[in-house]
Amino acid sequence: MAAEQPLNGAFYGPSVPPPAPKGYYRRGHGRGCGCCLLSLFVKVIISLIVILGVAALIFWLIVRPRAIKFHVTDASLTRFDHTSPDNILRYNLALTVPVRNPNKRIGVYYDRIEAHAYYEGKRFSSISLTPFYQGHKNTTVLTPTFQGQNLVIFNAGQSRTLNAERISGVYNIEIKFRLRVRFKLGDLKFRRIKPKVNCDDLRLPLSTSNGTTTTSTVFPIKCDFDF
Repeated sequence: MAAEQPLNGAFYGPSVPPPAPKGYYRRGHGRGCGCCLLSLFVKVIISLIVILGVAALIFWLIVRPRAIKFHVTDASLTRFDHTSPDNILRYNLALTVPVRNPNKRIGVYYDRIEAHAYYEGKRFSSISLTPFYQGHKNTTVLTPTFQGQNLVIFNAGQSRTLNAERISGVYNIEIKFRLRVRFKLGDLKFRRIKPKVNCDDLRLPLSTSNGTTTTSTVFPIKCDFDF
């Protein structure tokens, strides 16, 4: 067996790279940190969305919020005269409007209630009703009354409709409520909102002098409640 030969000092392996100069950074290091931060931010946002969604679902399952219900259960129209050429509309209209809060845990503060009466898109009367608080699963009956006279100018088409309904004795009147309400859940009171309530398609017969009407109408009439 031949004896091992001593190394002569030469090295034929891979070359050793020189040390990196000061101030040198590997390419892509900054980009990698930016991607990590962006990924972390996206995960945090997704987690918050999930948490808020679960909290909203739990709140809805516990509270079960339901919309307030307005109905017109009775109406009396004893005067509706429009004279020319002064264009004065004289009217006497009384309504019975139950307001139902169907919620088990939510109370309602009615800070402002305005009722407006319209005929052929023309507002002929407005009144303000007394503010009140409505408790859970409670019904409050409103009795708005529109009485008096007002200047109302109709165009040709509206005048033809008025003449036709004067002959039939039934007038198509709209009632609109404009509210400012707050909701109460336990000791919490939420900010004011301004829902709109529209009671359309009220075909109201004009009562005769002896208290009878020229035709009948169907009650109750459901009103549209819109946030």
